[in-house]
Amino acid sequence: MSKPLMAKATAVWLVDNTTLSFKQIGDFCGLHELEIQGIADGDVAAGVKGFDPVASNQLDPEEIKRAEASPIYRMRLKHNPAAEGEEKRRGPRYTPLSKRQDRPAAILWLVKFHPELADAQVAKLVGTTKPTIASIRERTHWNISNIQPIDPVALGLCRQTELDAAVQKAAKKKAAEGGVMTDDERRKLVSTETSLAMGDEPRLPSSIAGLENFSLSREDKRPEPPRDADSFFNLPDAEAETDAGDEDDGDEGKRR
Repeated sequence: MSKPLMAKATAVWLVDNTTLSFKQIGDFCGLHELEIQGIADGDVAAGVKGFDPVASNQLDPEEIKRAEASPIYRMRLKHNPAAEGEEKRRGPRYTPLSKRQDRPAAILWLVKFHPELADAQVAKLVGTTKPTIASIRERTHWNISNIQPIDPVALGLCRQTELDAAVQKAAKKKAAEGGVMTDDERRKLVSTETSLAMGDEPRLPSSIAGLENFSLSREDKRPEPPRDADSFFNLPDAEAETDAGDEDDGDEGKRR
């Protein structure tokens, strides 16, 4: 549903000049019901001057009367032929001044984790220019050594739905061209929650590829007989020494 111009100022005017419910005003202006309640209490939009939607040809007085008579009636914005196509934005996204310094970090994140995205898609997501994207891709940016990749969704530069739609579109284009995606690229096509829940796949280093079929178990060997200290040092038995001594004495007697 289209929103009126100066939605918050329009909500202020409707709160001050009608008996519409907070939900009806919120639905018409695209604001939350609690925010409309805050406007009525003076906690929100303090000092904002009300903007008359009837005088600006955005709302018919009959719509206000119908909504006041029925709490479930939703007012409709008056059709303006001159406003057709205004929501279709062309060119890079407008980025507030407070977030423009975060764009290089978002560009680096997209280039690193979604290399399948075209420069035009990256420029549309974060509101930048192609020369800036090229300098970060080629690492010739003047501040490239201090840039850390940060998710543009976390920075508030784009929505998760917009990022997912751009990634899916790039994947379809690559599949139509006959490109084969790697495992890492295919893993990046899932949503953020699914990707974080996935575990790492075990892989073997290329230097030991082909050894996965070998068994590490040793063949059964016959048990060796236990050894005592004497056998370890190869010491002769006492009986053998006695027999040897007797034989030596007998030989000496024969010689005499």
